[in-house]
Amino acid sequence: MVDTEHVVADLYGMINVPTVVWIDEAGRIVRPNSADFGSDLFKAFHGKESAPFLAAVRAWVREGRLPFAEDEVRARVLRPTPAEQAARAEFALAWWLHRRGDAEAAERHFRRAGELSPHDWTIRRGSMPIRGLNPMGEPFFALYREWEAAGKPDYESLARGR
Repeated sequence: MVDTEHVVADLYGMINVPTVVWIDEAGRIVRPNSADFGSDLFKAFHGKESAPFLAAVRAWVREGRLPFAEDEVRARVLRPTPAEQAARAEFALAWWLHRRGDAEAAERHFRRAGELSPHDWTIRRGSMPIRGLNPMGEPFFALYREWEAAGKPDYESLARGR
């Protein structure tokens, strides 16, 4: 799914690209957000094997077996901080300004969103094509180096730190 308006990212607290979240037929999160992959194509880049994730998906689909109990899911869901919520508001304003042709004002708000939530890839990398930056070029690699220098924070490490 491509969430160009960042609605799903905001509703489900998604901060990474890609993000996987399991939602059951009743609309409940049964496995919180994570950055997992369906193949090992980019394993050298992110360091994660796909096999454990794919085995867990198969167990859920075939056997109804979930990796976490309901209380564990609630404990693992990453709740946004006030700064992250402010970043999402800044992003929404920037996107609105950009669509109305005020690129200069939009850029200020895109930058502010990134400052408020530096590890939110849906904001930082997601804004790159809107801003005319190559999301697979040097701006992406600069973001990657920054993330790497911060210890590669992911959903689990960020949740533990709160």
